[in-house]
Amino acid sequence: MASSLENLETQLEMFIENVRQIRIIVADFQPQGQNVLNQKIQSLVYGLQEVDKLRSQVQDVHVPLEVFDYIDNGRNPQLYTKDCIEKALTKNEQVKGKIDAYKKFKGQMLVELNNVFPNELAKYRAIRGDDRSVS
Repeated sequence: MASSLENLETQLEMFIENVRQIRIIVADFQPQGQNVLNQKIQSLVYGLQEVDKLRSQVQDVHVPLEVFDYIDNGRNPQLYTKDCIEKALTKNEQVKGKIDAYKKFKGQMLVELNNVFPNELAKYRAIRGDDRSVS
């Protein structure tokens, strides 16, 4: 699989270089450059055929759509994983904060319930099998 991806990467790099060269030729087109332009276009078509041949070897590779957004926005797609990890860490901290807040709320609520309804809370704890006293 790694060699297939490397082959695809090589073919895409050559394709990009051909497009860049065609762009230069077309931007300053001279009639005597027609043969060179035709050769570059044929190289471009050949490159696309080679990429198409490699398609079956890399069809099991799944790329998140967000990676294409990174590329469209001119960002390095290799930063996608880093950004995902940073977002996950941030979300993890938020969720941990919520869990801690709910634990504090539960503890405070049990204290208050024990003050107001001590018998009912004792029955509740017995049903749950929770023998801890309210702190």
